[in-house]
Amino acid sequence: MTGLFDGVFDHGPAAALTDDTAWLQALLDVEAALAHALADSGLLAPERADAVAAACTAARYDPGELGRAAAGGGNPVIPLVRELTARVREADPEAARHVHRGATSQDVMDTAAMLLARRAGGTVLSDLRALADHLRALARAYRDTPMPGRTLLQQALPTTFGAVAAGWANGLSEAADQLEHVLYHRLAVQFGGAVGTLASLGRDGPAVAAALAARLDLTEPVLPWHTDRGRIAELAAALGRVCGAVGTAAQDIVLLAQTEVGELVEEGGPGVGGSSTMPHKRNPVAAVSALACARQAPGLVATLLAAQIQEHQRAAGGWHAEWLPLTDLLRRTGAAVAWLRTSAARLRADTARMRSNLDATGGLALSERVTTDLAPELGRTEAHRLVTDACREAVDSGRDLVDVLAVNLEGVRSRGRIAALLDPADYLGSAGAFTDRVTGAAAGRTGPVAHTDSEEGAPTPDER
Repeated sequence: MTGLFDGVFDHGPAAALTDDTAWLQALLDVEAALAHALADSGLLAPERADAVAAACTAARYDPGELGRAAAGGGNPVIPLVRELTARVREADPEAARHVHRGATSQDVMDTAAMLLARRAGGTVLSDLRALADHLRALARAYRDTPMPGRTLLQQALPTTFGAVAAGWANGLSEAADQLEHVLYHRLAVQFGGAVGTLASLGRDGPAVAAALAARLDLTEPVLPWHTDRGRIAELAAALGRVCGAVGTAAQDIVLLAQTEVGELVEEGGPGVGGSSTMPHKRNPVAAVSALACARQAPGLVATLLAAQIQEHQRAAGGWHAEWLPLTDLLRRTGAAVAWLRTSAARLRADTARMRSNLDATGGLALSERVTTDLAPELGRTEAHRLVTDACREAVDSGRDLVDVLAVNLEGVRSRGRIAALLDPADYLGSAGAFTDRVTGAAAGRTGPVAHTDSEEGAPTPDER
C-alpha cells in the first residue's frame, strides 16, 4: 500500500529494498545461511540445512502478524523463529531442532540489517555514480561558461558553470567512495550468541561464524559487536555525507532557478513543477524534493550515533532504537539521490542570463582587478583609493564602472583597457583547470563536448 508521502520521500529503488518484506526476507536469509553454515562446519547434514532454507521465503509469512507478536519479546525474530521452526518441522522434524542454533535474536537482526544496507545501499551507490557522471558531462559542456560566483548569497567574483557542476560532481563522487568502502568492507556478520561467547556451540563457534560470513558475503569481525556499534555509526555517517552532497547541489539548483536569478531551469514537461494556484510557476520540483529528503538525514544520523552508547554485553533498547532510523535513512538517502538525478537530467542552463547577471553589477565585481593592474604604477594604497572612489561614484550615479573609470583614469588607462579588465570572461582564474581535474579532460580544453539528449547526457548550452 502506498502512503500519502511515499511519492516524494520513497522515490527511487531503495524504498522497495527496505520495506517490511525486504526486512523479513533479510531475516530469513540469515536463518537459511546459518543452517548452511552449520552444515559447512559439519554440525548438520546438508539435506537438513536445505530443509531449513526451503522454508525461508518471505511470502510464506505475514509481516503484520510478526510485528504484533514482536511486542511479547521485544523484537520480531522471536515469533519468526517460532513460525519458521513450525514450518520446518512439517517437512523435517530433525532439521527443525537446528533452526536458529547458536544464535540470539540480536545476531539475526544485526546481520539482517547489514544485508539490507548492502542491498539498498548498492542501488543508492549505483544511482550516485550515474549522477556524478552526468554532472561531469555537464561540467565539460559548460567548462568556460562564465557566471556569477556568490558568497554569502551576494555576487562575488565570476566563476564558470562548469566549475560549479564540477564541484557538485566531486562532492558526490567522494561521498560515493566513502559509502562504497562501508558497504563492501565494513558491513560484518553478527554472531555471538547470548553474551558474545557462542557458548552453545562449544569450540565450533568460530568456524560457524566464519562459514556464516562466507555464506552471506559479509566481513567476518574479530569479535561479535553486540554493543560496539561503530559499524552502524560508519554506515550512518556515510549515508549522511551523501545527503550533504546531494543537498548542497539541490539547494544551489533551487537558488539558481529563482525568478530573479533565472540561470537554471528544470524542464520536466507538462504538469511537472506547477502550482495548485499559480499557473505561471515552474518550480524545480525534483531539486526541491531532493532537498526535502536530504534535510531529514542529520536527525536520523544523530539518532544512530546516540544509540552507540550501550551497556554490558547486550543492550536494553540501544540496538532496538536503530531499526527504524536506519531504515528511514537508507530510504531518504536513496530518494534524495534519485531526485537529484532527475533534476540534473531536466536542467537547462540559460547562459545569456548568466552573462546578464554578471553584467548587472556594472563591473563592480571585478574592481579588484583594476586595483591590481594600477598598483605597480600608482602604489597599492593610491590605486585602491582611486578605484574605491570610482566604485562609490558608479553606485551613487547609477553609471557603469567602466564609464566612471574611463574619466577618472584618463591618460592612465584607455577605455578599452579598462573594459578588458572588467570583462568577467577574462577573470576566471583556474576555474577551467580545476574543472578538468574533475572531468578528466585534457588541460586547456575549451568549448562544449558532444552530448546526447538522454537522461545520461549533458544538455546543450543555451546560447540564446
